[in-house]
Amino acid sequence: MGPVRRGLITAALTLAPGTALADACGIERPGWDGVPVTMWGEALTLFSSPAALALLAASAIAVLMRSAWGALIVCVLWSVLTMIVAAADPTGLRAEAMAAGCRASPALFIIAVAAICGAMILHTSRKSKAVG
Repeated sequence: MGPVRRGLITAALTLAPGTALADACGIERPGWDGVPVTMWGEALTLFSSPAALALLAASAIAVLMRSAWGALIVCVLWSVLTMIVAAADPTGLRAEAMAAGCRASPALFIIAVAAICGAMILHTSRKSKAVG
């Protein structure tokens, strides 16, 4: 039974998911330092993407101009970005990257985007009081 057990142990160590998980993190987050990513870190990473930064700027412009149509358009674009973040997995490695700790759930990002869109719609749809 010794050689069989030794063969099973060797096979288990050879087929361990460690290398696959490391490859997933190398593809998904090349600069990952090995510290597990929290939901806050994932939200910060998603908000620092070029698309999110452009939408944050567009949101600020729509709010400053009190443009209801602008806020609506920006909310639709936020929805598209959120759908891409939540649904698209071009590499097919999201689950492995989450298991390894180099990615986290985007739930906090999605909640923050919903709050931004709700606040924009409420702010731009209010009638301004005329100062008399």
